[in-house]
Amino acid sequence: MIKIACVLGLAALSGACVAQPPTTSSFSAEEAAFIRKTGTGVIVGHAFRTRSKGQVVNAAGEVVRLIPATAYARERFSSIFQKTKYLPHWRYPNGQIDPLYAQFTRTTKTTARGRFSFDNVAPGTYFVATQVIWGEEDAIFREGGTVYDEVTLTGKETEPVEVILSGH
Repeated sequence: MIKIACVLGLAALSGACVAQPPTTSSFSAEEAAFIRKTGTGVIVGHAFRTRSKGQVVNAAGEVVRLIPATAYARERFSSIFQKTKYLPHWRYPNGQIDPLYAQFTRTTKTTARGRFSFDNVAPGTYFVATQVIWGEEDAIFREGGTVYDEVTLTGKETEPVEVILSGH
């Protein structure tokens, strides 16, 4: 029991309980409204991480979010991810977000091989994000984290736009 408490304490000290930095931008439903329009765009992708020994781990059965790249979202992604496109799961903040922010997103799930798609996407710039986490479900320490990328649809695409969510 003492060993578990020490490990949990170590996790807290190492950043497992990270607070989300406050945003200075306010969420604007008007700025994000393009996500609710019907478009002709298609976004397809593959979400995975490569382990240190080269083994690929797919984001199997994970929720993928399509998020309008508004000023609020840009500030949020910049403060959370800084200059990377990957964040270890234990560093992901658990702070409050504007409740409308989640209402102006779309979601889908990945296949067992980490593939996903969004159809009828309106022109605009979006963040596409999901998590890739592996290890035993009941383990204290698991590996992986959240990956994202940014994609822009112009409305003139004749082929699906492909996005790779690997953290690179």
